[in-house]
Amino acid sequence: MRHTEFWARMEAALGKGYAPVWARQHVLGELEGRTVDEALAQGEQPKRIWRAVAEALSLPESQR
Repeated sequence: MRHTEFWARMEAALGKGYAPVWARQHVLGELEGRTVDEALAQGEQPKRIWRAVAEALSLPESQR
């Protein structure tokens, strides 16, 4: 998954304005206590991050 696809999915799930705020502030246990922004900055794969986000948001299978 490319970063552009990741951010498109984030915006679809959370809205264009809220997605970057959520990524900056929400700490995810599945990312070892990091935020989305921290995980991306540390080189984590967007696909793994998206799985953690989808789980945290309880998104339906069709959006995962």
